Amino acid sequence: MTNASLSLKKRFSHYKYLRGLQSGFIAGLTILGSSLILAFFPTFFAPYDPNVFDFTALQSPPTALHPFGTDNLGRDTLSRVIWAYSVNMQMALLATIFSLITGVLVGAMVGYYRGLADIIFGRCVDAIITFPFLVLVIAVVAVLGPGLINMYIAITLVGWVYYARLMRAEIMAQMANDYASAGKVMGYSDSRIIFRHLLPNAITPVIVYWMTDMALAILLGSSLGYLGLGAQPPEAEWGVLIAEGRNFITTAWWLSLMPGIAIVITGFGFSLVGDGIADLLRPRG
Repeated sequence: MTNASLSLKKRFSHYKYLRGLQSGFIAGLTILGSSLILAFFPTFFAPYDPNVFDFTALQSPPTALHPFGTDNLGRDTLSRVIWAYSVNMQMALLATIFSLITGVLVGAMVGYYRGLADIIFGRCVDAIITFPFLVLVIAVVAVLGPGLINMYIAITLVGWVYYARLMRAEIMAQMANDYASAGKVMGYSDSRIIFRHLLPNAITPVIVYWMTDMALAILLGSSLGYLGLGAQPPEAEWGVLIAEGRNFITTAWWLSLMPGIAIVITGFGFSLVGDGIADLLRPRG
């Protein structure tokens, strides 16, 4: 086979790869974009008030008037699922953003300075990762009390470690490059080397992990809501909706199924976007 044929075949394979990547990435962006629109403007899409009782339509199955059915108090399930987007998308951001910021800063400092800071950090990591993540979060929430704010605090206290470990490894890998040594030789300050040179080159894997972590935050928040440790009734939240429908699973299956589908679709959107970002930023030969 000639060099021209090999080049053409390579370009065709690369085009097919980009085409598949683009379709998945666009699908993920579409899901997340739709989720954000529902989260910010639920009143435009919810056909009913999510907390209004209708005693003439108790546990009504899906119909034209109530596409997702109603619960045991006559509340429209579709409206409650749509309003829950506001709470669950808030969870995805607030349950991870503080862990991201704290972990990036700690990991960058530890990876750059090493020494005693690295030893102390290693012991903290060992102490935290010894226990399952969910068990630690539940323990902290149980001490602080149920509610969204306490849930965010609990996740931040535990979750920053995973970002810090990843950032520390990336900073150490970047410091092996010539530009880091050149910055020191040229007399740049530590803060300039860390924040203007090392961080921009080390942040990509952390951003990819963050996208996946937001999907996991929705699952975790819904799990805590199901257990009564997260959002509290009558607030519409997917975990709370599933918990409210568990006693009627044989007679009103839609009460738990519909919010469960919303969790799966939204988490799938985050995963597609995360995979797309990882592939787009991955260096290629």
